[in-house]
Amino acid sequence: MAHRISLRAILLGSLALAACVTPARMHTEAQLNDVALGCGLALGELIQDESEKRLLLMIRNEPSAEQRVCVTKWARRNGLKAVFVQLDLPQS
Repeated sequence: MAHRISLRAILLGSLALAACVTPARMHTEAQLNDVALGCGLALGELIQDESEKRLLLMIRNEPSAEQRVCVTKWARRNGLKAVFVQLDLPQS
């Protein structure tokens, strides 16, 4: 009997947790640009790919710690995972 109760509790707990998870949504380019500017980034340095909606990509050479923290906090508040991409482009 104790086995049934614990299994039932696990199932109910899993269902309750699943109900709290919200699906990722796409943010508009304007929304991402507002966040970018608010975090001290340039327009277009924050992107969200439609195939991986839960990822918020910051593409910037050598972002400051403050910029990374700002983007990470916004991503977490919006159910996203911040990913930092550093591109070392050759100087022309």
